[in-house]
Amino acid sequence: MLTQLSTLKTRLGIADTADDTLLTNLIQFAGGRFERESNRSLERVSGATEEFSGEAEEICVPRFPIEAVTQFAVKTRESDGWEVISGVDYLVRRACVISLVAPLGTASQQARVTYTGGYVLPGGTPGAGQTALPAELEQACVEQCAYWYQNRHRLGLRSVPAEGRTFYQLSEIDLLPQVQSVLRTYERWMN
Repeated sequence: MLTQLSTLKTRLGIADTADDTLLTNLIQFAGGRFERESNRSLERVSGATEEFSGEAEEICVPRFPIEAVTQFAVKTRESDGWEVISGVDYLVRRACVISLVAPLGTASQQARVTYTGGYVLPGGTPGAGQTALPAELEQACVEQCAYWYQNRHRLGLRSVPAEGRTFYQLSEIDLLPQVQSVLRTYERWMN
């Protein structure tokens, strides 16, 4: 989760546990929404894989910063499975793009890289060479969840006055402008 339950409860000034399930669900929802909006996976994973065309020379992985690249493989047919390729020359650029000196295969082949990348989420302790989730991403999650919680009874509703009565209409639930701004700085661009 992009923030801890205790952090969100402190922000909201909540001491009891009555809404813990709701708050936890909001944090999880925000995490998924943040990943969709930024086109990336934020949580650090060791042994993550990314598949790409065999003719590709630039691989934009979804989990970064990249800590280590451990394996490359190519598959020509499903029945043959993955063939590990050793001695691949590559360069990790800006901790998020793997540049190959030469393609691993052809356009009709599928290639795969195994790597370790992403952020250590709040509650975890980053080890050597690991990167903690940036504080501004965690704070954006806290503020978005606090907003959703404080407005939970009217989220998705927009009042429309008509002839002395008020009608309620469903509206799109969007992210706060400041949260969108933070997410744009962490967006993964595809080539």
